[in-house]
Amino acid sequence: MATSLPGDPVTIPAAATLLKDLCDRLRAGPSATAVLEDWCRARGLAQSPGLVAHAVPAPERPASPVQRERLALPRTVPVRYRRVRLTCGALVLSEAENWYVPSRLTPAMNRLLETSTVPFGRVVHDLSPTRRTLSLRLLPAGDRPDTAGPADPLFAIEALLLRADGLPLCEVGETYTGAVLARA
Repeated sequence: MATSLPGDPVTIPAAATLLKDLCDRLRAGPSATAVLEDWCRARGLAQSPGLVAHAVPAPERPASPVQRERLALPRTVPVRYRRVRLTCGALVLSEAENWYVPSRLTPAMNRLLETSTVPFGRVVHDLSPTRRTLSLRLLPAGDRPDTAGPADPLFAIEALLLRADGLPLCEVGETYTGAVLARA
């Protein structure tokens, strides 16, 4: 089942080009939230292109020693775990795991992350974050994006989100679905 709507077929070259374009934007963008909101707007995926972060119930996953090192954290500094599905309208664009350092955020930011559906990138926008990609890998459906269904995982990214002074705010693991190739 293709991700495009009837009358708007996504051909193999077009789907591959879209996929590459989105991957390039995510590598270069300040946050996945900013990139996906622009992407939704450009593709007409929702009346209001704002993303919504829906919490996914999941057991707590402590940060690994490697993650704590990348976050520049001693073992005693708390890290919070948040798992969400990012949606644009009715489309689930990605599922993300986020290990963030609450002591590097304001109390208001922490409150929003704990109680709202605001995506992390929008919550921390005032900190002028930058994104550093650690890895990007195509998943099996990403090899044939023209035949991917909206829920099929296309690619996965691991990244750090850094404050303007270079201090890491969080590490994310994101899996993007075929819904990112949809067009209204």
